[in-house]
Amino acid sequence: MLTVSRLAATAGVTVRTVRHYHHIGLLPEPERDASGYRRYSAQAAVDLIRIRALADRGVPMARIDAPLHARPTGFAAAVTDIDAELQRRIGQLASYRRGIAELAGDERLFLPPEVVAVLNRMRGLGVSELRVRPERDAWILMQALDPQVMPERIRDKNAGLDDPETTRLNLAGDQSVDWDPRDPRLDRLIDDLDAWEIAHERDSKRAGYLKLVPSRISDASPAWQRVLEALAHRAGLRRPAGHDS
Repeated sequence: MLTVSRLAATAGVTVRTVRHYHHIGLLPEPERDASGYRRYSAQAAVDLIRIRALADRGVPMARIDAPLHARPTGFAAAVTDIDAELQRRIGQLASYRRGIAELAGDERLFLPPEVVAVLNRMRGLGVSELRVRPERDAWILMQALDPQVMPERIRDKNAGLDDPETTRLNLAGDQSVDWDPRDPRLDRLIDDLDAWEIAHERDSKRAGYLKLVPSRISDASPAWQRVLEALAHRAGLRRPAGHDS
């Protein structure tokens, strides 16, 4: 008869592992003897060695019981069933891996090709990711909350990217990201952006997902925060008295 420590040493595992096998029902735990010790039989040692051999070969703990207690004629069938389950899991994990690889930066999972093309066009013109990312998130929300306006917004966005002045202002905004908020160059940028707003008659009643863009841009840079606050202030001054913003 073996003590638990001798049993564990026989199979090359720890006592903690033996107790874990007791807990999950793989290895029966004997009653204590008159001296208060648990004594294990040679069969327990054989079973523990077989459990370890099956586990080392990749058999999931939840499936070890079937081949462990199968008759010789049923062992092969039990192993075949386990292999089929492992093949299914491998296929599932491979699918997950493909999905994760796509998530690594592929916006096509969330947005239609036309919007992805707009975002890539912005990048191609030199617009930074600091400005592209909030645009992307606003498109995602627009698609979920207001999908019927997507075609019109896509047309408007592409028209804006066709406009050299719009592109110039986007790139000028990127250049100012690290400027001190008191930098006098921001005054010129604010004037130019305000003139652009007036020329394009921007609607102050923006949907929530469109307000996300300036909000996120403002968070990215104190200089941008000053620009957006100044533009909002000027727009407020132009708004007719009593106009609900």
